[in-house]
Amino acid sequence: MEIKRNIYLNKLISKKHNGLIKVVTGIRRCGKSYLLFNLFKDHLLAEGVNPRHIIEIAFDSFENKKFRDPDVLYPYMKEQIQDEDMYYVLLDEVQLLDEFEAVLNSLIRMKNVDIYVTGSNAHFLSKDVITEFRGRGDEVHMYPLSFAEFMSVYPGTKENGWREYVVYGGLPLVLNFKTPEEKITFLKALFEETYISDIVGRHKIRNRAELEELLNILSSAIGSLTNPTKLSATFKSMKQKNISAGTIKNYIDYLCDSFLIDSAIRYDIKGKKYIDTPVKYYFTDMGLRNARLNFRQLEETHTMENVIFNELKLRGFNVDVGVIEINSTNEKGNSVRKQLEIDFVCNKGSKRYYIQSAYAMPDQAKMEQEQRSLMLTGDAFKKIIITKDSPGPYYNEDGVLVMNIFDFLLDENMLNY
Repeated sequence: MEIKRNIYLNKLISKKHNGLIKVVTGIRRCGKSYLLFNLFKDHLLAEGVNPRHIIEIAFDSFENKKFRDPDVLYPYMKEQIQDEDMYYVLLDEVQLLDEFEAVLNSLIRMKNVDIYVTGSNAHFLSKDVITEFRGRGDEVHMYPLSFAEFMSVYPGTKENGWREYVVYGGLPLVLNFKTPEEKITFLKALFEETYISDIVGRHKIRNRAELEELLNILSSAIGSLTNPTKLSATFKSMKQKNISAGTIKNYIDYLCDSFLIDSAIRYDIKGKKYIDTPVKYYFTDMGLRNARLNFRQLEETHTMENVIFNELKLRGFNVDVGVIEINSTNEKGNSVRKQLEIDFVCNKGSKRYYIQSAYAMPDQAKMEQEQRSLMLTGDAFKKIIITKDSPGPYYNEDGVLVMNIFDFLLDENMLNY
């Protein structure tokens, strides 16, 4: 079973021969090694590249242990490069190579060497990893399987596929397990033994239990506005623990830095300014999120919102939470300022989309509720509502594009419908 990861393969292809070190980043087990050693290598061979001009080393393999020494690897590399034709260097788990930054920065100076690397440990799983290459790195960030990628190998209907996807997520290895029990065991063990251990080790966290409690709270409240101060109060009231807002902020930064979670900041649409706090947090993979909660809290409303957020990020959008302030009247007849929310403000270049996630819209009243904030943006950018039950896509009488979740996830051009 081969899953075509064409989004990332095409990015690597477009970056060939650009003089930079192509760095494939992403959460553990999302398919980085397979992308490099299978899909990209197959592309090179199909393009007629001589196999002897593809140098591949997986540093976590026992037989390659000697190459972790830069004084062994560098001479070996120079020995392999025997003519003026282009050589492609594919390195997996490159963080195991001592002084890897210096070695790669030396190799990239050779005119006929094109370098591609992946890494997976706590040191390498970092949003600032590109800085390690002193301006010579070019990142390709990889996500777990999108729903479209998942469905490309799923044997059942899209409805059944959706039920699997929102529960067990999109880590490719999950597809190797047949029973729910096997999938649950794999995801829970992966989270505990790999992801959390990486973060604890990288940042030398002394109180692992605090980090795990925070993960549980964030898992229970995906798509909810929060901030470190509110979370600190939650720890005090519900857990009877005193954890400072500063410590919680650091923990959240670590989780974002390792790609486990991502954030959406509030944006004042009319004021054209960002509002620093509170923010929303979403999990990169729903299976990992559910594993934190022992697969108990599977409410589809918030799950669908999380999946939409991930899909927008995967498609290259910058994603914010939209805020619109309006004047309203309270029960006493007094004028008050009120904030309405748009789930996602999506920007890419000159394009902008306003998107609401609405699990169900059974009647006109619900439609009007969902689109109220969309009608108050004061601009002509496209307004979209994504639902689970819409027969769409169609434009309603107010010019709002309504589509169902399958149209959106399975057709990357649907936003331009």
